Amino acid sequence: MAELKEKGQTTMKKNGKRLLFLGSIFIGASIIWTLLIQKVDVQPLGVNGTNIGFATINCWFHNLTGVHMEIYHITDWLGLVPFFICLIFGGIGFVQLMKRRSLLKVDYDIIFLGIYYVIMILGYLIFEMIPINYRPILIEGFLEASYPSSTTLLVLCVMPTLMEQVNRRSESVMFKGIIKAFVICFSAFMVLGRLISGVHWLTDIVGSIMLSLGLFCIYKASILLCYKGKS
Repeated sequence: MAELKEKGQTTMKKNGKRLLFLGSIFIGASIIWTLLIQKVDVQPLGVNGTNIGFATINCWFHNLTGVHMEIYHITDWLGLVPFFICLIFGGIGFVQLMKRRSLLKVDYDIIFLGIYYVIMILGYLIFEMIPINYRPILIEGFLEASYPSSTTLLVLCVMPTLMEQVNRRSESVMFKGIIKAFVICFSAFMVLGRLISGVHWLTDIVGSIMLSLGLFCIYKASILLCYKGKS
């Protein structure tokens, strides 16, 4: 029994290292992508003559999809779903902290999840303070930063953690399957919705996908590498 447990932990460590490597590749790719957006095919073709990188493909795709404000508003409101998921897991951590009276006794994966959410928020704030691209349209008369798509980043960072936590904490195969289907369908709808709504450039969505994949892979790797037994 002990041998099987040790073998299982060894496998988890190997998977953790692979995910850490994969996450580092995605983070590196997102950094390179961000730099390229500021250097490649930069033209003043945005709203009010703002510069946009990869202007030719971005303008082509924007003209292809057009602007669909109803989709924008739907995905904007649905963006509250991952926000509430963050609150739920934050509440779980808070309850554990109150009951166990020590941060060190809170489930380690919940602590890592909190750190992960904070990093995600910091990333969002950094891009808000240092705009890379501006939206292709004005939102209620205002020019807003659009890179990376914050809604896409939020969804693709948070929704997989719902599936991850349910897989760790639930023994119901049916419930796990329902959550998995929900996460996949919801995430796909949100990404496609932001993509065709016309409020983002194509490169905004691509940048969000790469960054969120990198962050989640590193979060998942941290869980596997620090696993010491069933909590």
